[in-house]
Amino acid sequence: MRRLFYILPLLLFFIVGAAFYYGFQRDPREIPSVLIDKPVPEFALPPLPGRDKGLASADLKGDVQLVNVFASWCIPCKAEHPIITRLAREAGVPVRAINHKDKPADALAWLKTNGDPYASIGADADGRVSIDWGVYGVPETFLIDRQGRIRYKHVGPLTPDVVQDRILPLVKELRKG
Repeated sequence: MRRLFYILPLLLFFIVGAAFYYGFQRDPREIPSVLIDKPVPEFALPPLPGRDKGLASADLKGDVQLVNVFASWCIPCKAEHPIITRLAREAGVPVRAINHKDKPADALAWLKTNGDPYASIGADADGRVSIDWGVYGVPETFLIDRQGRIRYKHVGPLTPDVVQDRILPLVKELRKG
């Protein structure tokens, strides 16, 4: 019985150590999504005030496109915004947006200050649609194929490396097939 008293903490230490070792090997931005290769959730979001188009699941069929989840209060969103603008304007990739839990006036002011590369924006005031998409926080970006299926998810701000190494090759591949 005494041996068990000494061995049990040692065994527990090794189990916890193995869990930490495994956890540190993973990239925190690689959060698995159960929605990969599945159709986008059914939704219909209203537009921001003064804009013509909101965003609905029906808008995400026909062409390969990105859906960016952003908010005016999100500092990393501002950091990634020039990359999204360049992607929409120079690479010809349509980018749509879900404005997550934001005040409409703040979102419109943010777009006026930083530019508006989005083909359409849906206002997700209560965050319900974002939850259906599996959004953990903003920014998050999804690549949607022609049939309206989610093919890639990026958590956190986009970087030039992610765009060059992952998104643009996937866009090219999805447009071919």
